[in-house]
Amino acid sequence: MNKQIALGSDHAGFELKEHIKKYLICLNYQVCDYGTFNSQSVDYPDIIHPLAHDINNNKFEKGIIICGSGNGVAMTANKYINVRAALCWNVKIAELARLHNDANLISLPARFITPEDAVEIVNAFLTTEFEGGRHLIRINKIKNLIN
Repeated sequence: MNKQIALGSDHAGFELKEHIKKYLICLNYQVCDYGTFNSQSVDYPDIIHPLAHDINNNKFEKGIIICGSGNGVAMTANKYINVRAALCWNVKIAELARLHNDANLISLPARFITPEDAVEIVNAFLTTEFEGGRHLIRINKIKNLIN
């Protein structure tokens, strides 16, 4: 298992990011923290674009992104063709995001989950394998661009 992971948040997710970072370090992950590094207001795309770019280009296999609702960071990350960011607010959603969607990023809603819930969600994301099979066919169809 690859023990490197990308991590990023805006100001609303800063405290939760720091909590998750400590947890990941305890699991011997090398954490690449893209910021933010305090609770002062920032624009989440400034943090998420570089992180998603690196996931897109296989610098990291997986990452965790956080904002108040989880929506803005997921929308930004999903602009990249090889990124599959899933908004996860409980363990079952995180498991299904990996099993069926091969999510390589999870987005956490800091204002709607507890730090304890976040750790359980992250653990499910990190330990659940992609099922493949019929799901791989569907994953491959995500990249089809329609104009």
